[in-house]
Amino acid sequence: MKNLKLLNKKYLSFILFCLFFGFTAQSQEPIDIWNIEEKKATENLDTIENTEEKNVTQNSIYKMQSQKDNQINIEEDQALASNTIKIVGLYDPAENGLNINMWSNSNGEQILNIFKRINKMNLSKDASEILDILLLTNAHYPKINISKDQFLELKSNWLIKNSNLQLIENYLIRNQIINDHPKLTKLLVNDYLSRSKIKKACEIFSNIKGLIQDDYLSKFNIYCLINNNKKEEAQLLLDLKKEVGFDNKFYENKINFLMGYSNEPDVEISENTILDFHLSHRTNPQFKFEPKDSTSKQIWKYLSTSNLLDSTKDIEITDIDKINLIEKATHEKHYEEKELFELYKRFQFNINQLLNIKESTKVLSAVESRALIYQGILITTEIESKLLLINALKNSFKNEGMENAFDGELRAFLKEIEKEEVPSNFTSFYNNYIDLDKTELTSIKINNKVLHQSKLINYFKGGVSLKNITKDLNDSLKKVKKNKKYFFSKKDIILVETFKSDGIQVSKKFKDLYEIKESEIPSDIQIFINTSDMAAAMLRIVEIIGQDEIKDIDDDTLYFIISTLNQLDVDPLRNKILLKVLPLKV
Repeated sequence: MKNLKLLNKKYLSFILFCLFFGFTAQSQEPIDIWNIEEKKATENLDTIENTEEKNVTQNSIYKMQSQKDNQINIEEDQALASNTIKIVGLYDPAENGLNINMWSNSNGEQILNIFKRINKMNLSKDASEILDILLLTNAHYPKINISKDQFLELKSNWLIKNSNLQLIENYLIRNQIINDHPKLTKLLVNDYLSRSKIKKACEIFSNIKGLIQDDYLSKFNIYCLINNNKKEEAQLLLDLKKEVGFDNKFYENKINFLMGYSNEPDVEISENTILDFHLSHRTNPQFKFEPKDSTSKQIWKYLSTSNLLDSTKDIEITDIDKINLIEKATHEKHYEEKELFELYKRFQFNINQLLNIKESTKVLSAVESRALIYQGILITTEIESKLLLINALKNSFKNEGMENAFDGELRAFLKEIEKEEVPSNFTSFYNNYIDLDKTELTSIKINNKVLHQSKLINYFKGGVSLKNITKDLNDSLKKVKKNKKYFFSKKDIILVETFKSDGIQVSKKFKDLYEIKESEIPSDIQIFINTSDMAAAMLRIVEIIGQDEIKDIDDDTLYFIISTLNQLDVDPLRNKILLKVLPLKV
């Protein structure tokens, strides 16, 4: 062990050792690429009358509720007395109409079951936003049939799946919960490192108060200290780690080289972690690495952002396996599309192959077929033939799970074709891909001929007094009643019911304008509402929205979603949803 100035005094060494020791005691089927029509996978979510009811009946929930409430109150009083309650999050509950105790009545078994189903979905942007708000709002942890660690694991798993890195960073740093969420912290620093943003990765550690408990993160922190020229502090932490049993020769050899204890470059390369791989690169001036199909995406990204990938100009077109690897890397955006297609241009095909592309691809490898089709697109002028080739090339990439390799170039080809020139059998294909980069229209247009699109919706933006909206609503309903041809839609009902939920008085003479059913809310959600289990009810809303955007949800489903939010008094979040689905957009 090296002698250090900081270790000259035995008492200081002993104190630091004790301090550190205390903290560390813890197969796709092939498709016909020439087929114009795309197969669409549909997922139907059962919106559910009896999902949770199978496990917990309404009577049993009501019977147990008083006992659970007493248990929660006792535990909270004890925690408050000992100052151990820590509420973590990013959002104030009032910001979205939520409650600091929204998880207090939640049954952990039900929460885990709902999350299990949600995790199988590819949530839409709208559903993801609601789940972010629900999980990152400052609130007490649930305590019934679920531990704190289990609940934190749910949060970590969702944030990792959603991969909103800025959100993760804000959550970790603001709440100083690095040691509570090591998986989140690893995701964050590894992502920065894979993009060769070493300074950004190390800044995460500069925001950490106290010693880091996770072994991988502590190694990363030691490297960052060296990188920031704090070598004595780095050596101290490494020595203390070794005192409690740390033994990693690969890591120590790399650190010794960076500390200047060894002048010989260490040429050993490890792909075990992105940190190991970076250290392999950093400590070898002659570093050279040939990625394989099994190489992780993070290392591919690191090679790309560090300019360590082979240039496509140096690749032989006879090396089909290497080109296929580049195709996959292009799909992951480690290579630019133009680099791959410049490679395709170098293939040599005879005139017969170029004139009979469909037949020629039957005897060529997949890579050669894609190169031939691409060259065919470049030389074909007839619109229908060009579209047939473009479609075939897209299908070929999709068939091997590399759809993103032909993305920007696809749109560039389609933009060269006027919409009026597209044959009817290619209209769907053309519209599907030409609009990929189209921005969403969000400006609201008032249409006073339709109740739910009228100026009444300005109420949900805020700033409209109850007195004014009450008069405007009743005046509008009066006009509707006089108009015998007016159809009172489900969205009109949603509008009126929401106003009534907010205490706005509707004249009794208008109650016959529409018929209200007793309840359209699924029984399990109604039970959550009745038992003041706000979080579970909101989770079910997320599950029901699922992979759909709010604007695409049918009116019946929208009705019970808004009815649920009305009963829960989650008005700010409800208003945001209504402004997405009620007005005209231009």
